[in-house]
Amino acid sequence: MPECQNCGDFVTDAYVRVFAPEGCENPRVCPNCEDKLRDGAEIREARSTRS
Repeated sequence: MPECQNCGDFVTDAYVRVFAPEGCENPRVCPNCEDKLRDGAEIREARSTRS
């Protein structure tokens, strides 16, 4: 099962297909990550806390 490389939470195959780079089985960050987020093709530190 795919999991987030940052926080280790489970992600769906559909999430991986849409948001992970091609050829990558596990995304670098997911919606459950509080400290990082996607910014286009890059990953950056969150500027504020997410709830």
